[in-house]
Amino acid sequence: MNELWPWMLLAGLGAFHGLNPAMGWLFAVALGVHRQSFTAVVQAVPAIALGHAVSIALVAGAVVAAGLFVNQDAVRMATGVTLVAWAICHQVFGHSRRVRVGLRTGLAGLVFWSFLMATAHGAGLMILPALMPLCLTQPPLPNVGGAGSAAMAIAAVGVHTLAMLAVTSLIALTVYRWVGLEILRSAWINVDLLWTGVLFATGVGLLIIR
Repeated sequence: MNELWPWMLLAGLGAFHGLNPAMGWLFAVALGVHRQSFTAVVQAVPAIALGHAVSIALVAGAVVAAGLFVNQDAVRMATGVTLVAWAICHQVFGHSRRVRVGLRTGLAGLVFWSFLMATAHGAGLMILPALMPLCLTQPPLPNVGGAGSAAMAIAAVGVHTLAMLAVTSLIALTVYRWVGLEILRSAWINVDLLWTGVLFATGVGLLIIR
């Protein structure tokens, strides 16, 4: 279980990211409604997942690079402080500063929008507690094999993205085809507030857990 939990956490966070309307399924549904096309929803979801994956991969790459040269405790503490600060900023400013992309955008625009949204929400930072045990398991250079850490980071991004893609697809297609957007008015929780809480709790956890 000690070896499996980071992968399970990566998949769980991917599912959580896919559940969040701000990460893309709501945009995919709106795009399908605007164009009156089920195909538009199907095409939008992989583009959204790709942009999300690029944002996650950049954070994962930065962590791996830092872990090769910097003490792991320093990386963990810096990550914890950044997460707490990001959660506070997201709570104070995030609701009033949204990335806006029109419904006439193409797939490239969707990829770029998804990348910006994932980055602005700190999606990459959120997966770091699962990523660090996989990629930063040994001391800094010269003893660490960078290729092994990079391969682990790529695999981690892949697992997270596949889980996010699966949940995003399921929700977007279900809402478009059967449920409808009225569910947002009657049966939806404040995922954005929950997201902020998870960011904050993750940062605090990294600061206090040795």
